[in-house]
Amino acid sequence: MATALQKPGMVPPPPGEESQTVILPPGWHSYLSPQGRRYYVNTTTNETTWECPSSSSGISASPGPHRGSLPPTVNGYHASGTPAHPPETAHMSLRKSTGDSQNLGSSSPGKKQSKENTITINCVTFPHPDTMPEQQLLKPTEWSYCDYFWADKKDPQGNGTVAGFELLLQKQLKGKQMQKEMSEFIRERIKIEEEYAKNLAKLSQNSLAAQEEGSLGEAWAQVKKSLADEAEVHLKFSAKLHSEVEKPLMNFRENFKKDMKKCDHHIADLRKQLASRYASVEKARKALTERQKDLEMKTQQLEIKLSNKTEEDIKKARRKSTQAGDDLMRCVDLYNQAQSKWFEEMVTTTLELERLEVERVEMIRQHLCQYTQLRHETDMFNQSTVEPVDQLLRKVDPAKDRELWVREHKTGNIRPVDMEI
Repeated sequence: MATALQKPGMVPPPPGEESQTVILPPGWHSYLSPQGRRYYVNTTTNETTWECPSSSSGISASPGPHRGSLPPTVNGYHASGTPAHPPETAHMSLRKSTGDSQNLGSSSPGKKQSKENTITINCVTFPHPDTMPEQQLLKPTEWSYCDYFWADKKDPQGNGTVAGFELLLQKQLKGKQMQKEMSEFIRERIKIEEEYAKNLAKLSQNSLAAQEEGSLGEAWAQVKKSLADEAEVHLKFSAKLHSEVEKPLMNFRENFKKDMKKCDHHIADLRKQLASRYASVEKARKALTERQKDLEMKTQQLEIKLSNKTEEDIKKARRKSTQAGDDLMRCVDLYNQAQSKWFEEMVTTTLELERLEVERVEMIRQHLCQYTQLRHETDMFNQSTVEPVDQLLRKVDPAKDRELWVREHKTGNIRPVDMEI
């Protein structure tokens, strides 16, 4: 069964933790969660734990809480704001860890960073294809618009991209243009019919062979009259083409372009809002990173006792870090809300576009059927105009015509005789 491009997923907010001051062995770094709880990351192995790692030199750190779950990542970053993985160059991505479901303080530690399971393309978050290659279609087996136009497509005309929804709008507008061109085609057909009828009527008044006599003359006169009758048939045909085919095609959804433009603006506004919320997440994440770096620096100053005010500075830095973490969670929540709204509107609108396309095709089919029906009727009426001609032609009688003509034009029936001497 065909599968759709992955639909948008959600970005999880980071949970809070408590702080811990430690001295680390080589290869390990410590970070603080937004709530000030310390955790440890081995930048070589990507191992992450709540428990302070043992120093290779035998120096022990102050006891910490028991091992717990990994601090979840937000958009590819640990809760502290430090990157969980090297950034990709192709797309900026919002990612979450599969360890999100673990509770803080759980007894089983997360040994390594779990596989990324979301990816963001043009500010829209999708399940990572490696972790969720398929999603259930909203309308299986129907090849519905609502299943296959979630991501953006590379523009064949340039280096940019075209949104999936924009492709659907282009199809709708193209359909409207095709409908207009069909109407223009029928209009040209009407002009041909009108010109043909005009020429037939004119020809029927021609005086050529008007002096033909007898039954043949009557048949010839009927031939000329049939042209006038046929001209009338074609005039009626052209009038019906205008009222029953051309005009409906032209007037169907007169405000269609305006409605599509309004629809386009609505979805575009939702995408702009989504991009804005995504930018806010990135900004909040950057702010959290800076706050955590500042807190880490002040913590290190306390360890080497460079300043008497360091403890107070740490408290301020921790408060700012916590606030930055809260801001990040709020921004992620607003982003998810915006994406949910966009998702709902996309489903509703694409299904409406699908319905409109079916309606347009059915409307055109019905009016083209009407065209063929009018053609059949016209052919039938044309045939009826020549039936009197056929009847008169079957009655043509040269002998009878000769008798009638002789009776009318005879000059005498006495034959000449020989002259006598």
